Amino acid sequence: MPLRDITDLEKLKKINAALVSRVERSMDQQGNAFSLFQTAISLENRVRTRTDELHSTLRRLEQSNIDLSAAKENAELANLSKTRFLAAASHDVLQPLNAAHLSVSALAEVQTSDEGRKLVRQVERSLETMEDLLRTLLDISKLDAGVVRPDIGDVSLETLFSSLRSDFLPVAEMKGLTLKFRPVNAVVRSDRTLLRRVLQNILSNALHYTRSGGVLVGTRHRGDTIRIDVADTGCGIPDEQREAVFEEFHRGTIPSDAGLAGGGLGLGLAIVRRIAAALGHPVTFSSKVGHGTIFHIDVPVGIGATADAIANMVDMERPRGYGLFGTKVLLVENDAEVLQAMTSLLERWQCLVRAATSTGEALDMLGDTDWVPDIIIADQHLDAGDLGTATIAEVRDYLSRAVPALIVTADGSEAIAKAARAAGIELMRKPLKPAQLRALLAHLLA
Repeated sequence: MPLRDITDLEKLKKINAALVSRVERSMDQQGNAFSLFQTAISLENRVRTRTDELHSTLRRLEQSNIDLSAAKENAELANLSKTRFLAAASHDVLQPLNAAHLSVSALAEVQTSDEGRKLVRQVERSLETMEDLLRTLLDISKLDAGVVRPDIGDVSLETLFSSLRSDFLPVAEMKGLTLKFRPVNAVVRSDRTLLRRVLQNILSNALHYTRSGGVLVGTRHRGDTIRIDVADTGCGIPDEQREAVFEEFHRGTIPSDAGLAGGGLGLGLAIVRRIAAALGHPVTFSSKVGHGTIFHIDVPVGIGATADAIANMVDMERPRGYGLFGTKVLLVENDAEVLQAMTSLLERWQCLVRAATSTGEALDMLGDTDWVPDIIIADQHLDAGDLGTATIAEVRDYLSRAVPALIVTADGSEAIAKAARAAGIELMRKPLKPAQLRALLAHLLA
């Protein structure tokens, strides 16, 4: 119906209200749509901003990871370089140190006065301290660089304890202390040399910081683990030093009334922690100041041979004689000072020595058919690139017999040790302990 035909005022008002309402709803809808459009644009801008910030953070994190990786690689290279440097430096230093050891040992045998023997012993102690420091610093460097690879196998604790007892009993008796090892018929899984080093360092510390009483070594079975306890009646370790005692060059605080002398390098327990970590053997301790300390080493139970079998095998290998009189020794050494000192020492033991500096000279020494060496002692690194292991092989081939042989070297690499083992050659590291050398020679000749 046309509007002009509508005469009812109320009806017109209703139509007007309906139109106004429709317009208002349309405007509200447009307003809401515009508001939503603005909100969407705002959210999109925020998302874009946050995304850009996230990408920037990720790029910075990626660069940080690259920098950290490079820094880690540089640190590892520096650590390996330090290890190589220390190995090379210690090799060069140990050569003259070895000559000094041998010369002093020979000098000690010709001393007739108490004053002379006292001075010789002072020199020996100084040389031993220098050697211990060099070897310990090199060991720490190797352990930190991760180049030490434990040779895990079955280890007889009774055999290990017997060896430690013979080493430390004279030290304990000299200080008026007791040293006891409880009998144990057990085998553990470990590296015998490294485990011995751990116990050796702990025992050395225990005896050093004990004034009266003594040290007791025992074991306890704990499931698949054997706990080795080293208990002393020493001055104890304060709680505030529980972590510090494992730091390099840390020396325990000795009470003024303990009556103990200072000394030591402060490296024993630092080595213990590193070796224990390499072996996977937890080391803990409990201590009470003024009463003593107990160190605990947890080692897995062995899975192979029994302790009795290992002990019997060791007994079969023990040397049966110590006489060196008249022993013919072919000595191959290119360092003049070491050669002279070693020759002098061997001759003091009534050995008949023929010396050479290279493989060629060693073979020339064999031209006399009446002189056949009973044993060969050779340095590993000789003149003209000759190697002691190769020299020994050529001498054995020339004589058509497996002459007992010993490599004496300041080179601490595992490659030499493996080469010596493969050829059936004994190995000793410089600087030599004359008593150990004599015992080994007697063992090889027995």
